[in-house]
Amino acid sequence: MIIEETAKPLRLASMLEESYDGRGNFKRYLKVYSSDDFKTAAEQMGDQPLHTERFAPFKVMEEAFRNYWAKLAGNASDVTTVELTALPKIASGKVRELFSIDDNTLLFVTSDRISAFDIVMNNGVPQKGCLLTMLSKHWFSVLPELVPGLRTHFLATDLPVGLSDRELSCLTGRTMQVRKYKVFPLECIVRGYLTGSSWNEYMTKGTVHGIQLPRGLQQCAAIPGGPIYTPSTKAPAGLHDENIHPYQAIEMIGEQYARRIEELALKVFKAGQDYAAQRGIIIADTKFEFGLDESTDEIVLIDEVLTPDSSHMWPKNKYEPGREQESFDKEPLRKWLRAMGLEGKEGVSIPDDIALETSQRYKDVFTLLTGQSLNTALQA
Repeated sequence: MIIEETAKPLRLASMLEESYDGRGNFKRYLKVYSSDDFKTAAEQMGDQPLHTERFAPFKVMEEAFRNYWAKLAGNASDVTTVELTALPKIASGKVRELFSIDDNTLLFVTSDRISAFDIVMNNGVPQKGCLLTMLSKHWFSVLPELVPGLRTHFLATDLPVGLSDRELSCLTGRTMQVRKYKVFPLECIVRGYLTGSSWNEYMTKGTVHGIQLPRGLQQCAAIPGGPIYTPSTKAPAGLHDENIHPYQAIEMIGEQYARRIEELALKVFKAGQDYAAQRGIIIADTKFEFGLDESTDEIVLIDEVLTPDSSHMWPKNKYEPGREQESFDKEPLRKWLRAMGLEGKEGVSIPDDIALETSQRYKDVFTLLTGQSLNTALQA
């Protein structure tokens, strides 16, 4: 990337825009070139050595980047709070608001809030709530065909009657009407690859949630023998989930339900993995939630399903064990938090470029999995 001495901030921003390939790559370019050590970063990218004194001063470049992203961010908005006058709110989670429609039906509203390391950020990711809702709707349609006998809580994405025009405009594309069930107090995590917290535990103990694994596995390697069930506790908002061994889940909810949930979680995960693999995506791990239909004693799949919020998703054609993977999930946010020393800190606001990059990755994986854009899905 050669920048002439006479380059102006607007021209630099324009050059970046021309390099955009539709998949967020110019944003990664941005992060490299806004490094404090511009020359070293450029050389690491494989460019000819840059003599920064011959080009626009770094501060001018940095200002151009900021102006460019401010312009982009000005065209996007996020919905982080939801209040309805017609329906009572019964619960508020990290991302979702739950409202009661009647004794048997709930309204799930997915905001654009985003969390990382169990902490909710101050601001959100544009269109994230719509992307998660419409992707879950897709999975709730697909998975029962792939897993015989699977029951879900999904009813419809129709909006209930009695909402104001303002509420309707805010809620379009981000709501699900669902059946109301007793919720099991477990995060039902299934892992197919060693990444994130599972890799950290394996490096120090050779285990994942207390389950012993073979020695010598690489970062992001597939777990030998196939996916494993690794539950955690379901902590209230503001508290941290605790990783537990499957035997501890039995102690919490009883063997009758714990065994059935484990079996069902593995079946659904493998079905989702196979479906995604055919579309160029590796689902490395995910989190499910299950409820109980007390009238039939059946286990029911609830909440969101196989979204980039609840899963690590990687492009299959770029997978290489032994390193961190490119991802379709919220890894850009996690990396930024680690780099800034903000992991697990409260009161953090996401920079515009990180929020928009995350949004673009969610859009990319949505299109690959569903075969359509978000706008097309919302118009259907």
